[in-house]
Amino acid sequence: MDAPDLSSLNDDEYTEIITGNINPKMRDAAIWELLTSPDHLERTRELLGRVNQRTASTLRRRKADREAFHQECHRRGPEGKREWFETRPDYEEWRRRAAYFHQTVLAAISELTKLAKDRNREDNRQNRNDSRETLRKLAVAVHRHQAQHAKAGEIAGQEDYELWQLLDRLTVPCGPDQEPTTLRTMLDFYWNDVDVVDASEEARKTAERAMRRAPGGRSAQFSGMPRARHVGNEKDLTG
Repeated sequence: MDAPDLSSLNDDEYTEIITGNINPKMRDAAIWELLTSPDHLERTRELLGRVNQRTASTLRRRKADREAFHQECHRRGPEGKREWFETRPDYEEWRRRAAYFHQTVLAAISELTKLAKDRNREDNRQNRNDSRETLRKLAVAVHRHQAQHAKAGEIAGQEDYELWQLLDRLTVPCGPDQEPTTLRTMLDFYWNDVDVVDASEEARKTAERAMRRAPGGRSAQFSGMPRARHVGNEKDLTG
């Protein structure tokens, strides 16, 4: 059977295709895959929920009607008793079939619900991964900004310090126990694709250590790279 264009079907036509495929033993795998695809899953769940409500309502109504009929037959004496037993096989057969169909609907609803939860969980996981990757890129950019200041020896402003300090304040869950881990630690051990912009690794580390110790306000002591000195004496080149 060719896969139908579900978007072109009205609710009754769509429901007929659902009920024809809810039994795993009789369903068309290709059609069921289409019914449960991301584009159609919610409509399938909604319409199957309506089928469940109608079936449950019919079962309750027929049971009530049968009980009322039983009371009437009892009042009619032997004739009524005979009619009660004559109609019983047909009712029991209908009830058995209706109950089986109802159970099949409930099982299909459970299957669809699990599928929806699994997809939502996967979507959430992907969203978390996307957000984590965005945060990684942001942390890398801040780290490069700090390293660039260190290399250029520029005077850092208060807003620069506040930006750099976020690497030590913001955390992300990491490891089996999802321990809060600072962005700087993540950069040092996991997000280690940051390009070193300073030719001297030791000078870069020295500058970063100075920046981390910086007070809340500005200080010339922490403005950019440490001042260079002559080898062997304490005279400042810039003094």
